[in-house]
Amino acid sequence: MTTFDRRQVLRAGLWAGGAGLAGLWARQAHALTVTPQQTEGPFYPRAAPREIDADLTWVAGQNEPALGVPTRVFGRVLSEDGRPMTGVKVEIWQCDIHGYYHYLGAPPHGADPNFQGYGQTTTRADAGYDFRTIRPVAYGGRTPHIHFAVSGDGFRRLTTQMYVAGEAKNARDGILNRVRDPEQRAALIVPLDPHETEPGALSGRFDLVLGRTLFE
Repeated sequence: MTTFDRRQVLRAGLWAGGAGLAGLWARQAHALTVTPQQTEGPFYPRAAPREIDADLTWVAGQNEPALGVPTRVFGRVLSEDGRPMTGVKVEIWQCDIHGYYHYLGAPPHGADPNFQGYGQTTTRADAGYDFRTIRPVAYGGRTPHIHFAVSGDGFRRLTTQMYVAGEAKNARDGILNRVRDPEQRAALIVPLDPHETEPGALSGRFDLVLGRTLFE
C-alpha cells in the first residue's frame, strides 16, 4: 500500500470515530478537570520543521515508516466549562524510539530518519483532534511522554505533557510529580490500548481542558 493510500485509510478509519463520540463527550463536559501547565522542553523545535502534518510516522521522501509502535492519540480541546474549542492549533513533539528529539539543530547521529518528531493539526467542528505517532519511550531520567501545546485567539497558550498509564517511571518522574493535585496529575496519564482496527497498533484518548485563568 502506498503512503497516500495508507493515509486515506487512516483518515477514513481512525478519524471518522470523532463524530460518533461527540455525544459522549458532550455528556461528560459537566465534570472537567483542568489540564495543568507543564514545561515545554527544552525540546520544542528551534525552527519550523519541513513537514508538520498530523502523521508523525511517515516522512516525505522516505520509504519506510518510523520505528516504534504505531499509536493513535486523539481527544478534544474544551474550556473548563465544557465549551468546545474549535479551530485551535494543537501541536505535539516527542523523541524517536532511540530517545532523540529532532529539529533542535543538526540531526543527532543515530536518530530515526523516518520519524517526523513534531506535528500539528487544528481542532474540528466537534473540537476533536487526531495524531498518528509512536508509543513514547523513556530517555535519561524521564518516563515516556508526549509534549502538547494548544494555542488560539482569546486565550494564553497551554503547554503540557501526556504520560502512559502503567509505566513504572511515572512514580519517579520529577516533572509529572510536580503536579500536586491528584486529579490533575491523573488526567495527564493515558491508557494506551490495542487499536480496534489496526493489529499491533495502540490508541489512547487525551482530552485537553483549558482553565479559566488562560482566558483572563
